[in-house]
Amino acid sequence: MFSFQVFGKDPTGARRGRLTTPHGSIETPVFLPVGTAATVKGLRQEALEELGAELILANTYHLYLRPGHELIRKLGGLHRFMSWPRAILTDSGGYQVFSLSELRKVTDEGVRFRSHLDGSEHLLTPEKAAEMAGQLDKRARQLAERKERSYEDALTHLLGLMRQGWAAKEKNP
Repeated sequence: MFSFQVFGKDPTGARRGRLTTPHGSIETPVFLPVGTAATVKGLRQEALEELGAELILANTYHLYLRPGHELIRKLGGLHRFMSWPRAILTDSGGYQVFSLSELRKVTDEGVRFRSHLDGSEHLLTPEKAAEMAGQLDKRARQLAERKERSYEDALTHLLGLMRQGWAAKEKNP
């Protein structure tokens, strides 16, 4: 379902390729419009299609806070919620947690933060980030599955890497 093929490399390390997803193929490098809250502000979907956008970035942190990953799941997932048939890339939500450093505290458990919207407190653990990704798109689970690993092994490995990354970022902001 997912694959990446390299077509050419530059001596600097830059490469040209194709990422294939269940929602289409994306030629790289790629123009990646940002739909922070599941919409690219100021552009209609038709305009994005006319521009040739193959992929949109959606922000897990913002979608978690509003309208909520559980509501998006109930409405049929992120593609249906956005009415976007092409590929969508979501992040872990970690960037905002660190960029809003005055609103968060990193612990062994995860990152405890206050919403920039209403001040409510939240705990983002690697498990919660994986749960949110699964709620936004059921294919997120498939990304972790590899022939050499079970889903549970891949998830355990991913969670460990997230914890290490969060701890390192806290020590060296």
